[in-house]
Amino acid sequence: MLTQQQLKQQAADAALEFVAQVAGPDVVIGVGTGSTADLFIDGLARFAGRLRGTVASSERSAQRLAGHGLPVLDLNEVPFMPIYVDGADEIDANLHMIKGGGGALTREKIVASVAERFICIADESKLVQRLGAFPLPVEVIPMAREAVARSLAALGGQPCLREGFVTDNGNIILDVRGLSITDAPGLEARVNDIPGVVTCGLFALHGADVALLATQNGIRRLTR
Repeated sequence: MLTQQQLKQQAADAALEFVAQVAGPDVVIGVGTGSTADLFIDGLARFAGRLRGTVASSERSAQRLAGHGLPVLDLNEVPFMPIYVDGADEIDANLHMIKGGGGALTREKIVASVAERFICIADESKLVQRLGAFPLPVEVIPMAREAVARSLAALGGQPCLREGFVTDNGNIILDVRGLSITDAPGLEARVNDIPGVVTCGLFALHGADVALLATQNGIRRLTR
């Protein structure tokens, strides 16, 4: 029986096969944030010297990449990336995701938007029939905390401030429980339209293109 850590490693290794297919001196790889992404970064070290560089979705990932000798570029210098690799807190069969458990949702969404393909790496426990058991993270400008909380409550959610946490962008996060997410793209648009919201952790309007889900019997691959 493989442990969860071994399953995460299996998913990370599967994503490295995609890197091997596109690696080259002009290629930039987008990299996410989280425990599974950390394992991907560690494996990406073998491509040091074979890539132009990387773009990180968080300061944490940037430090880990740099520690492996992988150049970390400013996204403003990068017009195109073939792939962005990141994990998910939940993912459904439509490859809609909830992300942001680590608090990097805004930068993750920005970096992913520049990549041709979003490759989600996760263990099979993250695959759900309906999103929403995992609280939805919402990054909020601090002065709008209570106003946004009231709007989220009006949508049926139960927002709670993530205590003692500040994003890399200097903002706060409200974690929203109790949402019934039957229309993930629609809810993403509604939450993102609330004044004071930077973005929410729904990745549905632009979800994953490929999901590499580690199981006890190997990698299960889902595509859009």
